[in-house]
Amino acid sequence: MGPEILAPFTVFGSIVLIVWIVFHFGSKNRRDVLETVRTAAQSGTELTPEIIRALGMPQRKKGGDKRWGIILLSIAAAFIALGFSIGAVEGDMEVVGIMAGVASFPGFVGLALILMGVLVRDNSDD
Repeated sequence: MGPEILAPFTVFGSIVLIVWIVFHFGSKNRRDVLETVRTAAQSGTELTPEIIRALGMPQRKKGGDKRWGIILLSIAAAFIALGFSIGAVEGDMEVVGIMAGVASFPGFVGLALILMGVLVRDNSDD
């Protein structure tokens, strides 16, 4: 296995590994909190929303869709800037179009999240 195969495999493999670690430990934390809530409910303990928040159950923040949308739009802009940088160094501006195509994925998802954050109203009291 040469470096032309090992380098991309290492880069993309490390991204997959990081995402897996984050999701694994996040779900483990939620599973532990839910097990604690289940045990407390079975023993007859009264569970108020304040107690559940104190246990560490993740809360959804207001404007979260807009925040993630802005982050994804920034990633899309970074891909386009990378395309311009590579194009300037290589002298071939065709790479800008390729990187713009790659940037369209996080860009469109970011736009959708921002639109959802603006158009969808949260009717919950919490």
